[in-house]
Amino acid sequence: MAQPVVAIVGRPNVGKSTLFNKIAGERVAIVEDTPGVTRDRIYYETSWNGRAFMMVDTGGIEPKTDDPIFKYMRLQTELAIEMADVVVFITDVTVGVTADDREVARMLQRSGKPVIPAVNKVDGVGTMPPEFYEFYELGFDEDLIALSAVHGSGTGDLLDHVVALLPENEEEEEDEEWIRVAVIGKPNAGKSSIINKILGEDRLIVSDMAGTTRDAVDTKKENEYGKYVFIDTAGIRRQSKVEDRVEKFSVLRAKMAVERAQVCLIMIDAEQGVTEQDEKIAGLAHEAGKASIFVINKWDLIEKDNNTVNEFTKEVYRHFAYMDYAPVIFVSAKTGLRVEKLYELINYVNMQNAMRVTTGMLNDLLSDAVARVQPPSDKGRYLKLYYMTQVETRPPQFVIFCNNSELFHFSYRRYIENRLRETFGFKGTPIKLIIRQKGEEK
Repeated sequence: MAQPVVAIVGRPNVGKSTLFNKIAGERVAIVEDTPGVTRDRIYYETSWNGRAFMMVDTGGIEPKTDDPIFKYMRLQTELAIEMADVVVFITDVTVGVTADDREVARMLQRSGKPVIPAVNKVDGVGTMPPEFYEFYELGFDEDLIALSAVHGSGTGDLLDHVVALLPENEEEEEDEEWIRVAVIGKPNAGKSSIINKILGEDRLIVSDMAGTTRDAVDTKKENEYGKYVFIDTAGIRRQSKVEDRVEKFSVLRAKMAVERAQVCLIMIDAEQGVTEQDEKIAGLAHEAGKASIFVINKWDLIEKDNNTVNEFTKEVYRHFAYMDYAPVIFVSAKTGLRVEKLYELINYVNMQNAMRVTTGMLNDLLSDAVARVQPPSDKGRYLKLYYMTQVETRPPQFVIFCNNSELFHFSYRRYIENRLRETFGFKGTPIKLIIRQKGEEK
């Protein structure tokens, strides 16, 4: 089940990023006095009293502004509220209730989401300042939380309230017959179009305007190939650095969809080629250990010769050298070119991601690998490999026990991984090698 989302919102410079960093326990978001300062990262996975959740930082809301920066910050915040299960609304006791606070409060009340109003910069101890009680006029059902994001006071009470309002952990019915497929990629790569073509109907809205799809949408499809749940994800086009924060929400939505999926279709626009945003989004699938397929869309629009497919495939793997295990397929959501072949590929990479190999077969492979290429040595010290066993699937994870893990260089690790792929396949899935020194318990 996807983690619940907690969004921290409020007008600029009330201390949202300071609170975000305090809860995260590290300087995840950049903090400056300048409203609208660019953040390194806007989400963080954390937990409190055993409940895990995704915490989302947002830029400040300027309800009425013509400044393009603040317009995009408002859009970013609206997206965060849409995705959130709980919203923390931060205000500033040193400034008091402002017209912007009232406007943001109305926006949140219209959203229907559970809102925790928190008054920041209550830095003193003892009696509460009279200004604190002014914030009750904002009209929220929840009691006000007094905070000092700088010192950390009140954050425990705040997190207690957050956890109390999170949706109950519902056990998702796991039907192994259904393969969950996340369709991820930058905006206008054709994510909704490819799902419509797969379904054979216009189930999802398709528009050239970036941001048409806001939430992840689940759609079921059953046919002669199997049973599938397709998860469409939203995206927002980057037009300038001003929109950088808004664009990060496409990465966040992709991340949340990837968590729920078994297979990821990484959509790439053939006309635009591979971009930095494609690399960011594909990296989420790789890091999460999901089976992946590169789907090059709009192939009908490309002028081709006998070498076009090979050249484009090389270009993909040049950008994604760490994902050379993922197959590449060239399709057209518009004409239906090769769309039906996606089913067989999805089935195949899903099976590879769940593959389990016996310990006996793994140790035969390890003995053969060592005989072919001697393990590395350093100043008279020699690496000895004792045995290998598989400990997990999705992705396949293997533990190799040796005499000295420091001698197990990256190049030899890569060699063993290549031998695993040559022998057993593992096409379309990352694999993980864990090196353990003899005597280590874990």
